[in-house]
Amino acid sequence: MGGERLIRVGKIVGVHGVSGWFKLESDTDPRRNIFRYAPWTVVQRGVSSCVDAVEGREQGKGLVGHWPALETREQAEALIGAEIFVPRTALPAAAPGEFYWVDLEGLRVVGLDGFEFGRVSHLFSTGANEVMSVIGERERLVPFLRDEVVRDVDLDAGLIRIDWDPEF
Repeated sequence: MGGERLIRVGKIVGVHGVSGWFKLESDTDPRRNIFRYAPWTVVQRGVSSCVDAVEGREQGKGLVGHWPALETREQAEALIGAEIFVPRTALPAAAPGEFYWVDLEGLRVVGLDGFEFGRVSHLFSTGANEVMSVIGERERLVPFLRDEVVRDVDLDAGLIRIDWDPEF
């Protein structure tokens, strides 16, 4: 994969059964889409390994997964806490006017008057809307509300233009 950007899509959180199956949390939407992306780079305690063939399904209220090298419950237990990453290129293209959060991270955020707010650190959901954490001379939490606050996103220029009071 060389220097390709990896993005986190989930985490192994438990075991399921006795034959190497594990429980996982998915950061994808819908959550079962985690199984569509490959290869997985599984990272635990700074050690990473590449997994090409992952099998998985919804199980009750969660997800369970497995790959051929895992044969025992103990092997699956050893993976608890491991994070799952995939190459950014494994994700399908975003629909016009939509963005993956990971593609917004690092973009400059500038007010309509030219005020430099800083750069997008990360985004999160409050349930009511998405929020950008913008780090400049201080952190500002800016709602990602298209047309109302976020006026323009230019991925090529690495810029987000917002209508927001710098005093907030």
